[in-house]
Amino acid sequence: MFILKKSNSISQIARLRSPKFRQTGSNCTLSFWYYNYGPSVGAAELQLLVDGLRQPTVLWRTYYSEGRQWLKAVIQLGRLPRPFQFSLDKISLGFYEGVSAIDDIRFENCALPPPALSCEGPNHFWCRHTKACIDSLLVCDLVDDCGDGSDEDSCDPDLQCNFENGLCNWEQDVQDDFDWVRIRGPTPTVNTGPLKDHTTGTARGHYLYLESSEPRQFRDTAVLLSPLFNPSGRGTCVFRFHYHMFGKEVYKLSVFQRTVSNAKGWLLWYKFGNQENRWIRQSLFISSSKPFQILVKGTVGDGFTGDIGLDDVSFLGCTLYNGAQHPFGSSFKGNLPTISTTTSGTSVPATLPMNNCTENEFVCRASGHCIQMIQKCDFRPDCSDKSDESACVTEVCDFEDKNLCGWHQPALEQMSGNYSILITKTFKWQLGRGANLYPEQEQHCPLTDHTTCTEEGWYLFADSSNGEFGHTADIATPVISLTGPRCKIVFWNHMNGSTVGSLEVLYKSSNKISKLWTQSGSQGPQWNRAEVFLGIRSNFQIIFRAKRGVSYMGDVAVDDITFEDCSPLLISDKPCTSEEFMCANKYCIPKNNLCDFVNDCEDNSDESPS
Repeated sequence: MFILKKSNSISQIARLRSPKFRQTGSNCTLSFWYYNYGPSVGAAELQLLVDGLRQPTVLWRTYYSEGRQWLKAVIQLGRLPRPFQFSLDKISLGFYEGVSAIDDIRFENCALPPPALSCEGPNHFWCRHTKACIDSLLVCDLVDDCGDGSDEDSCDPDLQCNFENGLCNWEQDVQDDFDWVRIRGPTPTVNTGPLKDHTTGTARGHYLYLESSEPRQFRDTAVLLSPLFNPSGRGTCVFRFHYHMFGKEVYKLSVFQRTVSNAKGWLLWYKFGNQENRWIRQSLFISSSKPFQILVKGTVGDGFTGDIGLDDVSFLGCTLYNGAQHPFGSSFKGNLPTISTTTSGTSVPATLPMNNCTENEFVCRASGHCIQMIQKCDFRPDCSDKSDESACVTEVCDFEDKNLCGWHQPALEQMSGNYSILITKTFKWQLGRGANLYPEQEQHCPLTDHTTCTEEGWYLFADSSNGEFGHTADIATPVISLTGPRCKIVFWNHMNGSTVGSLEVLYKSSNKISKLWTQSGSQGPQWNRAEVFLGIRSNFQIIFRAKRGVSYMGDVAVDDITFEDCSPLLISDKPCTSEEFMCANKYCIPKNNLCDFVNDCEDNSDESPS
């Protein structure tokens, strides 16, 4: 079928209607080939018209000329219980020049499951009226797979949510960057996100989605918290959900399980990138010896076409936790115990004390005292219990006691979960010591560390027996809020071997990365000192990046990383002495520091031309 139009009268519509269909099964898809080419060919859309619903649901759109070619469209219809038909609409706003055509329309998997004579075994469910035999994992998942609704009868409403009337018993996390949004119909941005929900398959139904447009930034996260569940035996509790990840810049959706209230939990599942314009079902088998909670975490991609949808979440074989007999008491709203953070020998409970702090302030764990966010992770403890510096990089790190001092590897965190085999072969940073070396490694790996100068001492190294030429490994600090004018990083590095790659020190601030220091090739069989000046900087991370050489002959190692003189200036009430210069901000510096190209004052008044 194609549209032939010669006249230029304003706003004309060509409409092609399908016959009426009674219903579809839950795996139904519609596909067709279309052709839309010409200098002013204009847009076309396919609409779903359901009996009893005034508003049509847009299922597919093409906006402009897509070249001289046939293209395939695949549309997920899913379960539609009421009679419906399709309307293919083409609108011309005056001048129409081009060809719009459609061919080869196909419906696949659209019938309901056929009746069965018998339905044996614990993994099957026999539908009451249609007598279909379906997988028991499809029971109580908010989708009528039987065709008579019997697989969705007598389900516990506390174990499922289709977001038609709010969040049910799920909650938005308060420790993430922003919230999931409840919506119906398409998301506000074209070419990303769902056009319809999963429950009803129409624009009338609601779902949750992650808005990736401004003011959201790359890697911002939104976390949804499930209710609390009782411990479950191996594989008896199943979490089912439907997700939608469509858009060029879609980043990541992940599911975590936790047994402690203030922990991130451990990764059960994740998905990266564009998964096409469709709802995808996922089932996760959960086992836990303690009461647990599920976290669904969406992460924003590097652009506005990164919306992620979530709908029809349900649990099967799980029981909600009754907090009345909770073994840990009920200090936390969710009734999970909390991790205690140890700082300088004192144990601090990690649930926050009573406080009047705003969202832009940090709450000291012991006292409930409020400090500015810029004072968190600035190498100066501003809380009496030092809790503002507890989740930060430490000033000195020698990697003894196998301690990473807050340094972490972003790429590995994304791969964890079922990918342990993959991780073992990845080019990455790891802790090592001379005592553990294999026979071939003595030539190009440090035999002793720099801190203790023994084979028993630990250092950090990027093992080039993994990965391939040109692979990089990053290890990063948490975000550092603010540093002082004399701040520098001092570290020792070891780069020995005929094909050793390179080591870079990078500075990352709001997704911009710049290089501060770099060194390539073999530097001999000894530890060498390096120093990188930072000065005053705010809200940034430092990254050590190792690049692998052509072969395994040569590893990059670092040890004893120190942040020197990095705490920001403290302005005292005392007057400056005769040997000192008073900055515009009333801070005193030695007169020797005037006009030396270093911003010692923090406001640059010691370097002003006058």
